[in-house]
Amino acid sequence: KIYPEILKELKRRRIIKAGDVIYADRGYYSYDNYVISVREFKIVPLIFPMKNCNFNKLFNMLRCPLKIFDSKRNTQRDIKFYKEIIAKFKELISKWKEFRSIRSIIEDVFKLAKKAYSIEDLHRYTRSSVQKYCSLAVLLVGITVNYGIKGRKELQALSE
Repeated sequence: KIYPEILKELKRRRIIKAGDVIYADRGYYSYDNYVISVREFKIVPLIFPMKNCNFNKLFNMLRCPLKIFDSKRNTQRDIKFYKEIIAKFKELISKWKEFRSIRSIIEDVFKLAKKAYSIEDLHRYTRSSVQKYCSLAVLLVGITVNYGIKGRKELQALSE
């Protein structure tokens, strides 16, 4: 449920734009999340699939949204853009196992946030309090990774 909210916020802050690739963990796996990514946000979602993922079903769900057939739009250009996004998605998701190293780095960063910056035992009870606390932890992780960590082994050592 939180995935579309995350994408809205990233789009609002101009962190993602049409055509970008988003890497996400299996926790965000859902056919709907793939479809929302392509149709509403025009991004390529590389959400690591579960073992029981039916790729044929998933690929059949990815179609151009009907709203692009509005007479005020350049329909051909929009259809071409969606086809490019879908083709890029099919290419990446078919070889998702090659991206395990990226997933491993993502897991190491989250482990750093949870262990070193105490997000694991988050005792906050309001949304704004959680947002402030997590934002501070994300800032600290960003500073740590940007200025202090030069390799994966250092990242793993710091998080333990």
